[in-house]
Amino acid sequence: MSWWDDTDGGADEDEPYGQYDESSVRVRPNPKGNRPRTKTRPSYDDAPTGWVTNVDRGRFGVLVTDEDGEHVVTATKARELGRKSVVTGDHVSLAGDVSGDEGSLARIVRVAERTSLLRRSADDSDEVERVIVANADQMLIVVAAADPEPRTRLIDRYLVAAFDAGLDPILCITKTDLADPAAFLAHFACLDLRIVTSRADDVPFAALHELLDDKVTVTVGHSGVGKSTLVNALTGSTRAIGVVNSVTGRGRHTSSSSIALRVRDGGWIIDTPGVRSFGLGHVQPENVFRAFASHAVTVQDSPDGIPLDQAHDWEIVDRVQNGELGATGVERLDSFRALLTGMGAEDPGTA
Repeated sequence: MSWWDDTDGGADEDEPYGQYDESSVRVRPNPKGNRPRTKTRPSYDDAPTGWVTNVDRGRFGVLVTDEDGEHVVTATKARELGRKSVVTGDHVSLAGDVSGDEGSLARIVRVAERTSLLRRSADDSDEVERVIVANADQMLIVVAAADPEPRTRLIDRYLVAAFDAGLDPILCITKTDLADPAAFLAHFACLDLRIVTSRADDVPFAALHELLDDKVTVTVGHSGVGKSTLVNALTGSTRAIGVVNSVTGRGRHTSSSSIALRVRDGGWIIDTPGVRSFGLGHVQPENVFRAFASHAVTVQDSPDGIPLDQAHDWEIVDRVQNGELGATGVERLDSFRALLTGMGAEDPGTA
């Protein structure tokens, strides 16, 4: 008889293991829980929704509106979102504690489809994009008439990014008490832009409120141009205000993240950190030139009756070269061609 053939079910000196069989093996429970894992995930169809107002080191402020009014919920990104980004301006669905009480934490479990997306890259050769703001309606480009000196090429980049994202641009010139902005504005005379000027001691509240009312507006601008001062005046916030270095002539960064602030008389402003460069590596090269063409002011209709803003790329080039847009048209064309060259793209106007 072999050692495992135990007829009496017991053990003796000659058969020490005879009382055991496969049912005696001890199986450890699931160390992560007794319930088996499943790939089925909740649908969150009835999850409360909100609007992301700020992002800070992995924590998101989400404005939630319910029967009790509005309150801000602190949330984190749920694991099931994977690498999907969540940015200021996103409409999201929440799970967990959405009370907004101190110490509470909800989870962002879903991000709604975006209507617009403002992006930038590290430089023109870098195709890796950085998402700045989602679902904005328009872009307020803030530039100083002096201190620091305005940079037309940076404004060009903002315009291309706005057109590419589907945002309506507004150009706001600050510090006009320090210098006359006429020469600077002449660079953009052939573009159909809404322009607002502002003195340091006289913010044009009426003009700005008319443009910002019922809109979500993202602000962009070079560091030190007075963007935070303007935002504070319009929203009543206390964003830090920087100064311009007297040696380098450059502004100092005073904010490191985007935040949505309610405009006093209606609308929202999303204030973004000041930048000294704005890469367009994520923009298709053909869209750079088309942005210029489709937003050019109609100065003279073509012989066949096609307005300038509906003309093809080569027609725009011909009109500029024929002097129909004046000297500013030539400058704008040269500027956008320089952008294309920097992106390593072929100028469609020379094809």
